[in-house]
Amino acid sequence: MSNILEVKNVVKQYGDYTALNEVSLSVPKGSIYGLLGPNGAGKTSLIRIINQITMPDSGQVILDGEPLRPEHVALIGYMPEERGLYKTMKVGEQCLYLAQLKGLSKQDAKTQLDYWFDRLEIQGWWNKKMQELSKGMAQKVQFVVTVLHKPKLLILDEPFSGFDPVNANLIKDEIIELNKQGTSVIFSTHRMESVEEMCDYIALIHKSNKLIEGKLTDVKKQFRTNSYEVGILSNNIEGLMYDLSQKFTLSQTDFKSLNDELKLEINLGTATPNELLNTLLQRGQVTHFVEKIPSVNDIFIKTVTE
Repeated sequence: MSNILEVKNVVKQYGDYTALNEVSLSVPKGSIYGLLGPNGAGKTSLIRIINQITMPDSGQVILDGEPLRPEHVALIGYMPEERGLYKTMKVGEQCLYLAQLKGLSKQDAKTQLDYWFDRLEIQGWWNKKMQELSKGMAQKVQFVVTVLHKPKLLILDEPFSGFDPVNANLIKDEIIELNKQGTSVIFSTHRMESVEEMCDYIALIHKSNKLIEGKLTDVKKQFRTNSYEVGILSNNIEGLMYDLSQKFTLSQTDFKSLNDELKLEINLGTATPNELLNTLLQRGQVTHFVEKIPSVNDIFIKTVTE
């Protein structure tokens, strides 16, 4: 798969402080790519370099196979965490102005705005001033301005900030639909549940360095703990526990009486899942047997704290 964006050995310093230390990333075309990291990790510095707001001290950025150039701004849609709309301008007037800065003719801009205003049910906002809108309403306008020129690469920094759950789901669905239509998405957020739900690839930056990058499913496999969550009904709990202790490491998590389901978390060690399952079946009826896969939140916390 070819890449829409390649960041190669980028370094960015502010005085004695290094914001990015030889960071390299590859964003596959057509993917939703989660850019993760705690506050101060360097994510915003990287995003600003991709958008040519600032320049790297060294390294290179390749967009769609070409070294990044000023005219590439027309291929990118960027919604920053700190929104930047003019509060005293009317919504429609401002959207037309910003669309034309992105290279759309006034007529094309009007056509796209009619489409998006209808799609997000904000038709009545055209003559409202931005300062009359709530934060969530202003977020919708910011999203429209970001996507109406049909960018190849969409960069979203905390896109759900300020939205109630209903509108957050609405914007999430629009992001997924744009991605289905071919837009590649870089998605920076602290909402790990959104990363789980939406992202194909992730990278984690911490203290100016990239620590993790890859397909989400592959990253999860790297962090698997070789543990299984098990549920079993058994009339010989003592025998079951003895058998398990001979081969596996286990912790009893929930047990009340012989008639209740025993729930365990078991680490295989050097054994196989089949060996565990056979041991369980010899001592009772297995009701639950599933590998415990780490969540993105688990991976984030483990990587950053260690």
